[in-house]
Amino acid sequence: MTNSSRVYLYDTTLRDGAQTQGVDFSAADKARIARELDRIGIDYIEGGWPGANPTDDAFFAAPPAFKRSRLAAFGMTRRSGRSADNDPGLGALLVTPARVVTMVGKTWDFQVTVALGIGLDENLRMVADSVAHARTKVDEVMFDAEHFFDGYKANPAYALAAAKSAYDAGARWVVLCDTNGGTLPHEMARIVGEVITGGIPGSHLGVHCHNDSDTAVANSLAAVTAGARQVQGTLNGLGERCGNANLVSIIPALMLKMGFETGIAPDELKNLLSVSRALDEVLDRNPSRGQPYVGASAFAHKGGLHVSAVAKDPRCYEHIDPASVGNVRHIVVSDQAGRSNMVARMAEIGVDLDSVRRDALVRVVERMQVSFDPHEVSDLVDLIKRLEHEGYAYDQAAASFELLVRRALGEVPDYFTLERYRVIDERRRSAVGEWITLSEATVKVEVGGREYMEVGEGTGPVHAFDVALRKVLTAVYPELTALELKDYRVRITESSVGTAAKTRVTIESEDGKGHRWTTVGVHTNVLEASLEALQDSITFMLFRFRDTP
Repeated sequence: MTNSSRVYLYDTTLRDGAQTQGVDFSAADKARIARELDRIGIDYIEGGWPGANPTDDAFFAAPPAFKRSRLAAFGMTRRSGRSADNDPGLGALLVTPARVVTMVGKTWDFQVTVALGIGLDENLRMVADSVAHARTKVDEVMFDAEHFFDGYKANPAYALAAAKSAYDAGARWVVLCDTNGGTLPHEMARIVGEVITGGIPGSHLGVHCHNDSDTAVANSLAAVTAGARQVQGTLNGLGERCGNANLVSIIPALMLKMGFETGIAPDELKNLLSVSRALDEVLDRNPSRGQPYVGASAFAHKGGLHVSAVAKDPRCYEHIDPASVGNVRHIVVSDQAGRSNMVARMAEIGVDLDSVRRDALVRVVERMQVSFDPHEVSDLVDLIKRLEHEGYAYDQAAASFELLVRRALGEVPDYFTLERYRVIDERRRSAVGEWITLSEATVKVEVGGREYMEVGEGTGPVHAFDVALRKVLTAVYPELTALELKDYRVRITESSVGTAAKTRVTIESEDGKGHRWTTVGVHTNVLEASLEALQDSITFMLFRFRDTP
């Protein structure tokens, strides 16, 4: 293997990924994701199955114009009893703007006889006829060998014969599918090697792996090592059941660790994180913090020993440079943190730890409802550990941590002061006899020396409070209209005291410009904890991003 080896990337997010439970792409969603994939240089983008549903038809009726990628349409081989040029399903596949078509066909004898109910030889003819016919209509034909690995384990000769029938008929790529996701990496490498020996060169061989055994990425890399030169997968591992092979993990592994070339230039790999996040935005879901390479925790360091070593050389606890995939290193502050964590975290936000005065920390603590005497706080490290013991979790809420420190330095203006509030919950029957719960909040807020009072209604007390507070603040700070609360989490920190336990509320927010931040509040009253986190969220946006373009 040399660095000039080329692996082709095939994305099936828009088709196989759309089979994920709870995922329902619109044609516009598909177009947006496709443009992101084209932007980074994915070789093939599978748009969907023409004729299968109105959404796919709408997408293929007006697909986005690609600058780098090739659009592929997915379908199946001709049906038994039909000729290739007289099969409606195959015909629909060949008349879209896509100049690449991918056809799925059976390679497992069990599937042929049971699922299709036809003879084994007829299936081979269906594959060969369909590929040969498609070759006269489009530029490039691929054959997805469905259930290939299960079929090969049961009947190697027939599975290989089915794959070769497609290759001999002119398929540019024969893609071996681990449809049930049960193959392990050592089996994958062996079988791919045997297929190459059996007559299909690796330059025409691809793999399509599912993640039912949690080995889809490992299987894909094993197949490439064995000689396959196309890998199919989805963004963030989207897909039916346990998902498909995650291209977001496969791509940097191929490029940074295995020395392969892809359609993505090395200096463009840093766009990987933004493409991954774009899919999460379309799905309106939170990015997975623990996702390799691009997750928020992928390069987060919490233990003091780790942080001390990373400060000397990041290679001590990082397998790649985070910047190479668009990510950043994050030093976590928590009750497990030592002074090295604190120094590193302070450096990240441009604060000298020694500049935080003890008396200033006391004034900050006096604003919080905590059980310890603020005058016993020795320094910032001590304060963080005490607050974590109270239930605060600053490893999950970097924004609240930064506000804590900067308030101690006197850098955070009093953008607003909540003077008082009242929340009323009402539960009543509607005209049709259904129970309805409504919340109403009244707030009195001081802003710039003036007092304001507003009332808000919501589906719950926190929502009602947020509505009322925003009525006041958006009139003074109109940029707050862009503030969105993306996630709200509640956790009990002292389960032993039942309903009197302390509650930790964590809120994740966004400003519409790509900035996300997390704040935390702690109190025995869940509403008070929520309001603390909410007020911190608003303050952090005004402090950090008010003038950010």
